[in-house]
Amino acid sequence: MKNKYAFIFISMISIVFACHNKQIKRLERDTSITGKTSFNNLFVDSVQVENFLAGHSEFKKFEDQYLDFYKQRNYEYAWFDTSGLVEQSHNFINLLNNTISDLQDSSLYNAPLFGLYEALEKDALEHKKKIDIEQTELLFTGQFFKYAAKVYKGSDIDAEELGWFIPRKKVDLTALLDSSLKSKTASADQFKPLNPQYKLLQENLVKFFELDKQTAGTWDSIPAAPKLLLKKGDSAQIITQIKRRLNLLGDMSVADSTQKYDSALFVAAKRFQRRMGLSIDGVIGAKMIEELNVPVKQRIQQLLVNMERVRWMPAEKDTNYIIVNIPEYKMHVYDSGKQIFDMNVIVGKASNNTVIFTGNLKYIVFSPYWNVPISIVKNEVVPGIKRDKNYIQRNNMEITATSNGLPVVRQKPGPNNSLGLVKFLFPNNYDIYLHDTPNHELFNVSTRSFSHGCIRISEPKKFAQYLLRSDTATTWKNNVIDSSMHLQKERWVTLKKTIPVFIVYFTAWVDKNGLLNFRKDIYGHDEKMSEKLFVKK
Repeated sequence: MKNKYAFIFISMISIVFACHNKQIKRLERDTSITGKTSFNNLFVDSVQVENFLAGHSEFKKFEDQYLDFYKQRNYEYAWFDTSGLVEQSHNFINLLNNTISDLQDSSLYNAPLFGLYEALEKDALEHKKKIDIEQTELLFTGQFFKYAAKVYKGSDIDAEELGWFIPRKKVDLTALLDSSLKSKTASADQFKPLNPQYKLLQENLVKFFELDKQTAGTWDSIPAAPKLLLKKGDSAQIITQIKRRLNLLGDMSVADSTQKYDSALFVAAKRFQRRMGLSIDGVIGAKMIEELNVPVKQRIQQLLVNMERVRWMPAEKDTNYIIVNIPEYKMHVYDSGKQIFDMNVIVGKASNNTVIFTGNLKYIVFSPYWNVPISIVKNEVVPGIKRDKNYIQRNNMEITATSNGLPVVRQKPGPNNSLGLVKFLFPNNYDIYLHDTPNHELFNVSTRSFSHGCIRISEPKKFAQYLLRSDTATTWKNNVIDSSMHLQKERWVTLKKTIPVFIVYFTAWVDKNGLLNFRKDIYGHDEKMSEKLFVKK
């Protein structure tokens, strides 16, 4: 079903980030611009648009876009010329077909539009007196708005209700349609206006739909004892099942039905472990079997949920920014749009979720104080003082005041400070920031949700060096950073230029090596979104 037209059309799209908040009013074509010609029958006016929308409630929400679009082109038809359907009409139909097929999304299918299109394709325009050309024109426009709104903006669900506080991407549908119709250039970048992750996830979604057909009714659970540990050289009956499953998932290229844990299985197991965020040791245990047993339909749903999140994200730019992916327990640093390094992080536990939001990194604080939150003072510090009169001194703390009957406590700088030797601030209403930790052994654990909500990073010195690399006012050599991290009082440094930080939540993505990754839904956000996106049968 795929063909070159789908690629040509989608490459013509470019997004203009602006919102139209215009009052709807009756608009008429200005004949002083176009004049009266023999082609005047290929025009529409606002009355015709309003009458059409009155009978097509599914497009009513795009009324502003309809009127703006046709006013800008002086009400001339967009999808027809005097010879019939223009090339972009065919491109759009092919794009719709491909999208419906790839996503298996019947909501984008418009039976009246496809019916009229097929009828027009059979004979020339002048022979189709019985076909309502105006109706077809307006159906094309409405279907484009519906398609673009869903694919580029996402579903009409409240993201904040789902715990997502990154502002959703804004898309000017009128400008998007106008530019796609005007542009005559083609590009190999099929999804240029979207985050590149979208195209990558969609490609994998197609593969999983095919896998679902291939394995219908045969995706049985592989049995595994809780203490199962299979190593290279072992033999076991379930190894045959494991090999077949890894082959189906693309991790093991050679089909093998033997019961021997050989070198090929060792390589495949490590590849799968890497993609699932497990310990990459090649040892097949209960956790790996659990991931192998996840049903294909569940993975399809997981892909669709994360594709929806990608639609909300702004398009990637050739700039510097930081991404922290909570379920991945990773921070990724981008310089000029390219990922230059990443590091392990520790995020909030399930009872203290790290918030999904964005901010601008502005300050580095060396040798920080830790102002102990009231909740921790109440639940940990006060009981600690009652148990041990030296609790404050032993934990290098000091009481600076009292508030509502509780002491105001801060921990002084030092190697045992809960924030470690440095913190990185991007001012926000959630009191979340990046910081060092005295407990670096926790970064070796595969599941790292231990904090009270803030984000601990594994290589704070490296991160500080990167942020200060262009600061010419101070020579930030290793020894200067080291000494700044071991002061008796705080040292604040303001960055010359702030850097956007995105705290995101993706449980499925394609990494820089082209591998599809899945992670557990540690906060239950996938489950909540699924309830909004999918109708349970």
